Amino acid sequence: MSTPALQTGHVALNVTDLARSTAFYGTVFGFDVMAERTDGERSFAFLGRDGALLVTLWQQSDGTFAADRPGLHHLSFQVPDLEAVRRAETVLRGLGVEFAYDGIVPHGEGAASGGVFFSDPDGIRLEIYAPTGADLAPAPVQGSPTCGFF
Repeated sequence: MSTPALQTGHVALNVTDLARSTAFYGTVFGFDVMAERTDGERSFAFLGRDGALLVTLWQQSDGTFAADRPGLHHLSFQVPDLEAVRRAETVLRGLGVEFAYDGIVPHGEGAASGGVFFSDPDGIRLEIYAPTGADLAPAPVQGSPTCGFF
């Protein structure tokens, strides 16, 4: 039996403050709210673009993202080019977001792909990258991929 072609569907994230996270993801990624429920026991927001569901937020957590536990390492979003990464970086700086590295960095020494690495309001590690153009900057981590968030 052969496995049919697969592609990643949406990613679901647990958040502590639905309104704050919905605003953050809308501002940073330009997501539209496709559906939401903000009252009752099951508060959620379905976010997407151009009619495609990409991220769901579920308000059912306390504390912050724990990178030292099994689960999500980081969530990455590809944009067409480094100019789009720079525009996102400007938005993020305006929001006061803390970056893992200063500026746009390649995924590894000599790698053409690269971007910016940061966290959302709950500490979930995120990346916005372009597939080419980052090879002119030095890699911040030698011998390991930058997206490791070490």
